[in-house]
Amino acid sequence: MANASRQAAWEFWGTELKRRREDAGLTQEALGRRVFVSGGYIGQFEQAIRKPQLDVAVRIDEVLQTDGFFERMWRRLIGASPFESYFAAVAELEALATKICEFESLLIPGLLQTPGYAREVMLSATPLTSEEELDEKVSARLERAQIFKGPAKPEYWAIIHEAALRVPVGGAAQMAEQLDHLVALVRSRRVVLQVIPYAQGAHSAMSHSMKLMEFADTPPTVYTEGLFWGQLLDDSAMVKRATATYDLLRAAALSPKVSLPLIESAAESYRSS
Repeated sequence: MANASRQAAWEFWGTELKRRREDAGLTQEALGRRVFVSGGYIGQFEQAIRKPQLDVAVRIDEVLQTDGFFERMWRRLIGASPFESYFAAVAELEALATKICEFESLLIPGLLQTPGYAREVMLSATPLTSEEELDEKVSARLERAQIFKGPAKPEYWAIIHEAALRVPVGGAAQMAEQLDHLVALVRSRRVVLQVIPYAQGAHSAMSHSMKLMEFADTPPTVYTEGLFWGQLLDDSAMVKRATATYDLLRAAALSPKVSLPLIESAAESYRSS
């Protein structure tokens, strides 16, 4: 399903939500209370600005007694996404975020990956995938990075562990290209990037990835990911804990000014190997 037709389908989802909510005599705030989100969220669902998570779609069906309509349509739309089901909502939110703070321990964050690097990462995870499917996934990942080029680009801050610079994804030439890309993004002032050096030792968050997102008129969220799973949370207590963890990672990292020469040095090492 193409992006335009998928967006049209989400708009239909939102229109139906509004119609059936009003038929039930509920305001956005009243429905929000019953499905455990804010009334503002319900309004954004109805305008197809923000996409609900599956558990919210299920609760909407229960409250409005719609016999699984919203859950079934949600599953169809998420299934048509080029992203894994647990990540599809995150990709939608990245385009709405005013600020994104990200941490990766072993890989370059997806938003900062080159086509060749992204391809190697995806191929290593699914070595039997077809070329067509692989091309679609790589294109979808690169499309996400378009958020850096628009007038409403978010403030983006990434922290990576030094291991992400040293793991030779795709070989030396591929890594040199990827690290050169990071340097170019930093020097163009599109991103702020810090590196946690090996010398800092262990940190409790190093076995996970983390993405914090802030928005203009809705609460912030945190997304964490492991092998074949991901969790998107907007519970204020969890977001607060994640923010505190990110602050500790930032304190453990080299400054942006010191991190840049380390990335440049790693790129040069790959070029000369």
